Amino acid sequence: MRLEQVLFSQGFGTRHECRGLIALGRVTFNGVLETDPDAEVDVLGASFTVDGQTWPYCEKALILLNKPAGYECSQKPLHHPSVMTLLPVPMRVRGMQPVGRLDADTTGLLLLTDDGALQHRLTHPKKHVAKRYRVTCKHPYSQKTVDDLLKGVKLVDEKTELKAQEVVKIDERTLDMTITSGKYHQVKRMVAAAGNRVEALERVAFGDLVLPDDLPVGKWMWLPGVEVILSKNKSK
Repeated sequence: MRLEQVLFSQGFGTRHECRGLIALGRVTFNGVLETDPDAEVDVLGASFTVDGQTWPYCEKALILLNKPAGYECSQKPLHHPSVMTLLPVPMRVRGMQPVGRLDADTTGLLLLTDDGALQHRLTHPKKHVAKRYRVTCKHPYSQKTVDDLLKGVKLVDEKTELKAQEVVKIDERTLDMTITSGKYHQVKRMVAAAGNRVEALERVAFGDLVLPDDLPVGKWMWLPGVEVILSKNKSK
């Protein structure tokens, strides 16, 4: 692949802008300064720098963001900033999109990718990819609340009852709840239907992928591939 095409595919501007970055000596490829935009390079396992910042070459990118409260998972937010503003410009230019959505006040694990097929694989209802949430309830919950969530609760405008795949007690007001569907405000509505109210909500796992303890709120990290998410769900 030509070096100009590498930068263009990774979101570093128009083809003309990418040629300029290279010609001005602002780009290295695999540690070597390159000034020829038309230089042929091997992208397999490659990395490059632009203005001293290192980037891996990714034909399709997949990242994990520790989402803060007060951000919308939308390119055109209505009431809060978009989560896209938390990413560097090249990520936004190349068309990264959230994998599903978290409410503005919901925090935690958010995946973003520019791979449409992967987006579909991770969000289609028939795939049944599990998502685990740390739920802080307004009031202490009872065993009946847990039983109801596991058995299934009826929500307004839903034809069938929705149930949690798993509920794990953390303390008297906190529980971990795993669901495999993604209805609008589903966790909050299920808890309300079970007689309580969600005071805080954090997604802590998506498939087999768990939110890293050492990833600060508002920061993101590269993921090597879908295997870290679906290693136990390859048949689905």
